[in-house]
Amino acid sequence: MTRLHFASALLPSGWANDVQMVITAGAIAEVTPGVAPAGGDERHGIALPGLASLHSHAFQRGMAGLAELRGDSTDTFWTWRDTMYRFALAMTPDDVAAVATLLYVEMLEQGFTRVGEFHYLHHDRDGSPYADLAEMAVRIAQAAEASGIALTLLPSFYAHGSFGGAAPHAGQRRFICSVDQFAALMAASRKAISRLPGANIGIAPHSLRAVTPDELAAIIPLADGGPVHIHAAEQVKEVEDCLAWSGRRPVQWLLEHAPLDQRWCLIHATHTTDAEVTAFAKTGVVAGLCPITEASLGDGIFPAREFVDAGGAFGVGTDSNVLVGAADELRQLEYGQRLKHRERNVLSGGAGRSTGRTLFDHALAGGARALAQAAAGLRPGARADIVTLDTAHPSLAGRLRDAAIDGWIFAGGTGAIDCVWAGGHKVVEGGRHRLRQTARERFNAAVRRLVA
Repeated sequence: MTRLHFASALLPSGWANDVQMVITAGAIAEVTPGVAPAGGDERHGIALPGLASLHSHAFQRGMAGLAELRGDSTDTFWTWRDTMYRFALAMTPDDVAAVATLLYVEMLEQGFTRVGEFHYLHHDRDGSPYADLAEMAVRIAQAAEASGIALTLLPSFYAHGSFGGAAPHAGQRRFICSVDQFAALMAASRKAISRLPGANIGIAPHSLRAVTPDELAAIIPLADGGPVHIHAAEQVKEVEDCLAWSGRRPVQWLLEHAPLDQRWCLIHATHTTDAEVTAFAKTGVVAGLCPITEASLGDGIFPAREFVDAGGAFGVGTDSNVLVGAADELRQLEYGQRLKHRERNVLSGGAGRSTGRTLFDHALAGGARALAQAAAGLRPGARADIVTLDTAHPSLAGRLRDAAIDGWIFAGGTGAIDCVWAGGHKVVEGGRHRLRQTARERFNAAVRRLVA
């Protein structure tokens, strides 16, 4: 049993002062506001629930910054993808484990306590399956276990190179599965996470480019009630190609043909019409927004104000992991809206409301829904995923409650997080994860080989 005491904590009911929290077997057992600290309590200032990065491709952390040299043609997502394929084709299972471990360490240091791993690097470098079909998923699970982050594994089904069942090209060979192979991979992946505390599993049909309608219908039952994530409408070319194939835009096609409900998460959904935004919001599907990656790739800006005004739910993910931080994603989301609308505090939700708090609440609830977490937040029964802010940080000095969240998101930079508990274990103290140094050393050794 662990007993913590916080001067201030953000509970599901709102802010509370002098909060004692009891942790047992990795979960929050008791939450008692308005009590003085007892002798055995570990004392801290401001406590927040940890957030979920609902969309991550862990292996891409290793190539962060390697696609910033302009080519002869216009650089877009499609040219960046060629660099990604070259990097992915070179990685061994040990490399994936090393890169994912550092990534998850960094996520925890930056306020993410759960990750939705949209995992599509399945096979050996020549495209042949490993003896254990879930070899790469095992390495992802090992990284999650070592770091302490909670894992929602989302094995990705990828069968084609473009719309209409086009043949994949050579750069995609490590991703490709038939429906039968994917069913076997799902069974092996369930086994890979079966002993990992707090882990769960869903499926991720990669995109309408990579999955035919028949294949999509065949694999959805493999989620077995778990989350279903899919990339949709990330780039203009994708929308144009989908129209040429089906006469429908990607989000429109999914609204008409897929069984969308609260289990689903549409990743990016950047290029959506007003009608799509309204219909999308009504389904209960979560918009999985990755503002830093979307900016990095030049994708565009999601119509977040319109989506929220229509009642839509969203969470944030780190996607390509070119930069890892919960505050960074939320800040970029708001700043994109400010640039688009030429206003300030666009996503605050109304006069007198804190923009940081509103963003945080949306990300907490949307991330939990997208990753099938029933009890989000600092409440009895929830996994003990807790983040404390460093009240001595210059951007938090004198800030209380919502003002502290605003200071962290919009002015905190690095170093604003003090401690993080993941599943009841303190994995970050003084802003530093207990495995930071060893994880960096393994990562650096792997990446030096890969870029040599």
